[in-house]
Amino acid sequence: MLETLISSKTRVKILLKFFLNENQTAYLRGLEEEFNESTNSIRLELNKFENAGFLKSFAKGNKKIFQVNAKHPLFKDINSIVKKMVGIDYVIDYTLQKIGNLNRVYLVGDLSKGINSEIIDLVLVGDINAKYLTELIAKTEKKINKKIKFLIYSSKEFKLEKINDSSSMPLLVWGRA
Repeated sequence: MLETLISSKTRVKILLKFFLNENQTAYLRGLEEEFNESTNSIRLELNKFENAGFLKSFAKGNKKIFQVNAKHPLFKDINSIVKKMVGIDYVIDYTLQKIGNLNRVYLVGDLSKGINSEIIDLVLVGDINAKYLTELIAKTEKKINKKIKFLIYSSKEFKLEKINDSSSMPLLVWGRA
């Protein structure tokens, strides 16, 4: 969907990488491997984003590390657009809040790392009606054209360590205090 408005595939990948998860950091060579694109096209887009104030950078050893500037006045708007693009907003607003006493939702897997994916991986915490959730997920998958995988934990059994391994970076996308 975003590809229709933005012709640069590299720019769309950068939007996903940084604006879906504000804690995400990356450097040029790492993005080259991840995006499977030339460093020149990635560097050009990173410089545009940094010059516009959307990204900030800092040195770590001999690497220039980039991170989204969450204080930019348009950050929340762009973040919202990216969430809509990947379907997370629909899942949260129309599905998850109807399944019981939901306390938190974590995004894990590729999307939490800013890598576009046809699968939305979620960890749900609370007292949840799993049967009803399965029905709603099936309807939601058809509407957003993505597969949704989920794990359910009660509030008592949930521990962040269960989802915090090297292959997934949990991202709290919805939560109650």
